[in-house]
Amino acid sequence: MSAPVYLGIDLGTQSVRVMGVTEDGQATASSSVPLTSYREGLRHEQHPDEWWIATAKACRNVMRQLGDVKVLGLAVDATSGTIAVVDSNLRAFGPALMYDDQRASQEAVEVNDIGSSRWKELSYRMQSSWALPKAVWLERNGFVSRDSRLVHQNDFINARLAGRFLATDSSNALKTGYDLIRNEWPLEVLEALKLDFALFPEVVSPGVRIGDTSLAAQEETGIPHSVPIYSGMTDGCAAQIASGVVSPGSWSSVIGTTLVMKGVTHQPLHDPHGVIYSHRSADRSWLPGGASNTGAGIIAKEFNQSELPYLNEEALRSKPTGISIYPNAGKGERFPFVAAKAEGFAIGQAGSKEIRYRAILEGIACIERLALNVLATLGAPTDGTFNISGGATNSEAFSRIRADILQKPLTITSVPESAFGMAILAAASHSSLKEAVQQMVRVSRVIEPAQPFEIYAGQYSALINELEERGWLSPMLAQGAHPGVGS
Repeated sequence: MSAPVYLGIDLGTQSVRVMGVTEDGQATASSSVPLTSYREGLRHEQHPDEWWIATAKACRNVMRQLGDVKVLGLAVDATSGTIAVVDSNLRAFGPALMYDDQRASQEAVEVNDIGSSRWKELSYRMQSSWALPKAVWLERNGFVSRDSRLVHQNDFINARLAGRFLATDSSNALKTGYDLIRNEWPLEVLEALKLDFALFPEVVSPGVRIGDTSLAAQEETGIPHSVPIYSGMTDGCAAQIASGVVSPGSWSSVIGTTLVMKGVTHQPLHDPHGVIYSHRSADRSWLPGGASNTGAGIIAKEFNQSELPYLNEEALRSKPTGISIYPNAGKGERFPFVAAKAEGFAIGQAGSKEIRYRAILEGIACIERLALNVLATLGAPTDGTFNISGGATNSEAFSRIRADILQKPLTITSVPESAFGMAILAAASHSSLKEAVQQMVRVSRVIEPAQPFEIYAGQYSALINELEERGWLSPMLAQGAHPGVGS
């Protein structure tokens, strides 16, 4: 018989992905099934039943690939801040509000006012896309009844797998208002918001056994009954685990449409600006970080996909442009600074499409360095490994630019996917998270800096100065971000 596996289930925006992973880190089976969204203005919805249909199909596909292989356990991650309301029979009261649904803007103002002392101690401010303001919006718009429960995206799947409600994880509960320092729901805030405490689930740490798969789920998914279900995390934290970043001082940077950076510290960071928030890991360390509105989204907006191979080759052969670009394709910024009116700009002129493309790559890497400098200014150690993942790793030119601007070796692991991270988390129940990562994560390659930072120092400083002059970056963070700080 083949080696037993752990299952990792990743509930993304566009698809559900399931992976079967052996105890030594071999991904022996995988399947992805698409999801559909409804978007209009501030609205972004999906229906929980579609999550289950897609999950069940992906699980059946994986179990067919695995054959008679034993399943040792599973864990599920989900998009952060996505919630739904269900009744006692797991029937949804309408669609789920997805992680970037922005309808609860007024509720966010009220939540921040009522819970200001709590949020200040926890070093963040609630955003309109977070789950607690959305819970208030759902209650005020008639989606909450006496026989209902709030569930995060992975809570719904866990409940369908077990046939009953299970405890949620503290990682997904963070944006619903759960206090990770005191390990409690903020009852005084919920009461002031007129939210019934009975709506909210029990909370446990990530990686805790919370239930087992049912006979009914076996019929729909092909997963044998009585397989242990372990509490999961958000998709960003799952990707961080998959990249092998679990030791203090190490950081994971994912560049897709946006830039997401997460690291590991012994203590939560105190951020007076409310930009950084910290999840709690399965090993009780803290996982600070944030998500930027900058990233490769601007590339998709300005260039055709068919042009990218040529542009990357040209960028690989060319020299630094000297142009300072803030690469925001839309409006507003949330990390490494918060500025509702922030929008993209360039200092200097690009004389060709090729120069413009390379300048954008340099601009994204400069924001990545700024993010690391901000974290160091707030007291985070940054002397560990720096692991990268996401679609940006497909560009050799971009990876080299990032290594030179960050002045750090960039580590790329073999399977940096959230579903893989959840398989690791399930496996950690039999040892520790650090031991599971050492056993299962493999390094694919390391990209060393080839040029000194001095060749980029001028355009980086010009970018920092401009962000400060526009009032988007505070003087404290600007001072800490200049060359030599946090490098």
